Amino acid sequence: MAVAALATGCVYRINIQQGNFLDQAAVEQVKPGMTRSQIRYLLGTPMVADSFNKERWDYIYYLKKGRSSHVDSRRVTVYFDGDKVAKLDKPTAAEAAAQDASAAKIKNGRTY
Repeated sequence: MAVAALATGCVYRINIQQGNFLDQAAVEQVKPGMTRSQIRYLLGTPMVADSFNKERWDYIYYLKKGRSSHVDSRRVTVYFDGDKVAKLDKPTAAEAAAQDASAAKIKNGRTY
């Protein structure tokens, strides 16, 4: 019984990473008036392409490392008017700093 309990504690859990990693420096470079190709160059291909609204791109990032209960997630939404950026929904500077600190802890394996 004790051996079975110890064996279950040694099960490896993989890291779960989904979406585009959103570098805050790249997100800050996005400005109204930029083209779709410029946004794709900075942020990559959008994670979610809305088939009902071609004027919106959603970038979503999710990371859960191993047995950690902590999740690092980010979301940026770009709205277009034709081929140009009209609006950008992104985390505030304070939220971005907190997310970067959280991501650094996860990368170092110090969050449980």
